Amino acid sequence: MQKLQTVNADTLLYEPLEKPSFVVDGLIPTGLTLFCGSQKIGKSWLMLKLCLCVSQGIPLWDMPTREGDVLYLCLEDTFCRIQDRLFRLTDEASGRLHFAVASDKLSDGLIVQLEDYLKEYPDSRLIVIDTLQKVRTASKDNAYASDYGDISLIKDFADRHSLAVIVVHHIRKQNDSDVFNKVSGTTGLTGSADATFVLQQESRASNAAKLYVTGRDTPYQEFTLRFRDCSWELVERKEQEQLAREAIPDVLFRLVDFMQGREEWTGTATELLAAMGETETVPTVITKWLNEYRTTFLSENCIGYQYSRKKDGRQIALARQMGDSDIGIPPVTVIDT
Repeated sequence: MQKLQTVNADTLLYEPLEKPSFVVDGLIPTGLTLFCGSQKIGKSWLMLKLCLCVSQGIPLWDMPTREGDVLYLCLEDTFCRIQDRLFRLTDEASGRLHFAVASDKLSDGLIVQLEDYLKEYPDSRLIVIDTLQKVRTASKDNAYASDYGDISLIKDFADRHSLAVIVVHHIRKQNDSDVFNKVSGTTGLTGSADATFVLQQESRASNAAKLYVTGRDTPYQEFTLRFRDCSWELVERKEQEQLAREAIPDVLFRLVDFMQGREEWTGTATELLAAMGETETVPTVITKWLNEYRTTFLSENCIGYQYSRKKDGRQIALARQMGDSDIGIPPVTVIDT
């Protein structure tokens, strides 16, 4: 029996450890990435564009790549179809990009094939498996265990060799407010992956799509893409901080302006909205938002919030606080009573 390998907290606290590296800066880390989208949406076009960029060391959109050999397992295509796509995408390609249209299944020796490939191309940075279903063997066992076991085999291979492996997969047609819940299969897939991408078209007839990104070492991001001339082009990239700020109700920004020049304000939610000249927001909603954002947005803007129930109604108290620009420390958070 192999001895359990442990690391103590003192070592983790003080010893410098190597941070996860990225094949595409800030987007695709080393390890396993699950790239999902509906059928015929253009996943393979995006994967080919990515492979071309990494093999040549040129940016993907505005993000630098780490140049190296690339293997693209196009298991639903032919070499003729791949050639046609290359004709449409580029006038110049690198000998560092390699293709295969057939491979063993995971249960029959795929990992051994990949190990042999790395012996021939040790400077590989990226492997794309398109698609997951093509390398799986139908199983009647527990679905979660099957998903977790298959994806863990690929993840273990990626981690051992410190390279990025992207597995292309499908999403379900059913609607869900969380796009990541649309990934076909059980949570054994997304739970094992280091990062999960979902490409979702606005409509079947549209050339626009959103790419949603989340991961252990990859911050949540949303990309607006446009498919033109057989290539996905970047329209807009939004990172987690920007998306969080956009989620803040507009009325709270106007409340910050309202408190400029005021040390404090006390009254009911109805009176606050009247004083601000707001007609589109109801009192119960502004009260909820004040409480929801009191320790984040309001505190960041040096506004303290208190709430109390009194005989004459529910009272709101707002007060200006000293921030780091005034006293050199972060603003104090007011705890509502």
